[in-house]
Amino acid sequence: MNRKTALITGASGGIGLEFARLFARDGYNLVLVARRIIELEKLKTELEKGSKVSVRVIQKDLANPTSAQEIYNELQQTQIDVLVNNAGFGYVGNFAETDWDVHNSMMNVNIVALVHLTRLFLPGMVKRGSGKILNVASTAAFQPGPLMAVYYATKSFVVSFSQAIATELEGSGVTVTCLCPGPTVSGFQDTAGMKKSKIMKYLKFASSYDVALYGYRAMAKGKRLAIHGLMNRVFVCSVKFIPAGFVLKLIRYLHRK
Repeated sequence: MNRKTALITGASGGIGLEFARLFARDGYNLVLVARRIIELEKLKTELEKGSKVSVRVIQKDLANPTSAQEIYNELQQTQIDVLVNNAGFGYVGNFAETDWDVHNSMMNVNIVALVHLTRLFLPGMVKRGSGKILNVASTAAFQPGPLMAVYYATKSFVVSFSQAIATELEGSGVTVTCLCPGPTVSGFQDTAGMKKSKIMKYLKFASSYDVALYGYRAMAKGKRLAIHGLMNRVFVCSVKFIPAGFVLKLIRYLHRK
């Protein structure tokens, strides 16, 4: 049996971990990438035991600009049929007062690594006439985000980039799907420093499994844009008609502690 192989970044927890379980359930071999090797090894053991698939783990920090090329070099003998660019993180605070190194790492993970991995693995998919790319953005992509200015901007980039190359690939047999979750239960809030923000009090958070399943099904159908949750879809549509100043003040309020 020739199994297809999916490469998933940020696979050690949250949405990425649930993606790994979904692909394994459907018989995909997996290449899982993350910084936390212990969590990756635990997931590898779980998936190989439960689904009888082959799982390879690669420990990489995608904040390092050379990581994408290093991953590609390690996989020269492996055909990647699906690329899931899930890795990403956020950071809360006034831009003028926050750490540049964190912002730089965020842009490397959320944008540079995503684009570079796509550029490296896409030509092989096009040559074979089949393949799928799933990029994880956020509902944050559809408006500016005071107190998370760089994070919101990175996710806006992901949506724009994904839809552009999806159009370029029409008729190639390769599809690009951009998944935009709203607030989701994962380790994201801890990393971003959001645990005490008002957004944690007032908004309902989706489960990582529900978000991953929605994105997985959208990818399977070749959808270009997948916004998870009815209220999130309503919000994204309504932003176009609400005065921008009000939206900006609302976002800033929600991110305050």
